[in-house]
Amino acid sequence: MYDYSDAPQEIKNFITYMVTIRGRSKLTANEYFLDLRNFFRFILYKRNLVPKDIDFKNISISSVDLDLIKSVTPNDIYDYQMFMIQNRPKQQNSKETSYGVENKSLARKISALRSFYKYLCDKAYLVENNPTTTIESVKTKKSLPKFLTLNESVELLNSIDGNHKERDFCIITLFLNCGLRVSELVGLNIRDIGEDNIRVTGKGNKERIVYLNSACLKAIEMYLPKRIHPNSSAGDALFISQKGNRINVQTVKWLVKKHLDNAGLHNKNMSVHKLRHTAATLMYQNGVDIRALQEVLGHENLDTTRIYTHVNNENLKSAIEKNPLADLEITNNKKQS
Repeated sequence: MYDYSDAPQEIKNFITYMVTIRGRSKLTANEYFLDLRNFFRFILYKRNLVPKDIDFKNISISSVDLDLIKSVTPNDIYDYQMFMIQNRPKQQNSKETSYGVENKSLARKISALRSFYKYLCDKAYLVENNPTTTIESVKTKKSLPKFLTLNESVELLNSIDGNHKERDFCIITLFLNCGLRVSELVGLNIRDIGEDNIRVTGKGNKERIVYLNSACLKAIEMYLPKRIHPNSSAGDALFISQKGNRINVQTVKWLVKKHLDNAGLHNKNMSVHKLRHTAATLMYQNGVDIRALQEVLGHENLDTTRIYTHVNNENLKSAIEKNPLADLEITNNKKQS
């Protein structure tokens, strides 16, 4: 959880509302907070309410009050979008980052702002004029998900080695077989494991049961004896770090990247989330019904799952194009009488 101590009460109340009433997860609540903090840092900077030479990430929003929140206009939001497109680093902690956030990231930030002002207008009754109502949705590029092939997935699993081999193998096996989100994996507890399934807490704290195949059951069986840590403070957490704490998202991202590199798959531009895409794609390609896949992945909307049907269509197109007769053209070689 992030420190909300410098946030105005209106933002704190909004976060509480999203978690307790709307059922958003704490992780999602943190994302809302970061996006709102970023916006109001910009407002303070734009209106010369903080020193011009201050580092943007060091701007405190503790001075933001209801009057400032009410004063935000659509033009402020347009200026913020331009600022994010031109000036913000893509990787916050990298010295070699390029600048300008992607449309997908910008769309999420504007969505958080829209939710905040909708709450203030329709639920808290603190604001009369919603400055986000005239803001158009950011256009995002729709692209097919990247994924590993079956052979590449096998290569990845076979390459796993090191001091935490059993743990890392179990983690990646669950990703590739069950299509878990990284936040869902780090939240798993030992008590969530059933005889042939595991209870997963997804977005909005919604629970679902995911059945485990023999590979997953075997991987868990091999890992559990290695889980013991002399200084563990992880309680019932299924996966623990080298220090004995519940493993966190960043550690999982790091270990997945390490094993992808070791498997020679660094040029695939893969990530933890793309392992989820891999699981979904492999399941769909091997006959899993789209609605069953929706349940496995924990998608609220079937349209989100349908992207994997497009992946399969692309593969079908590719298969036709690879036919050795694909380039054959009619020739006029009939003998003249």
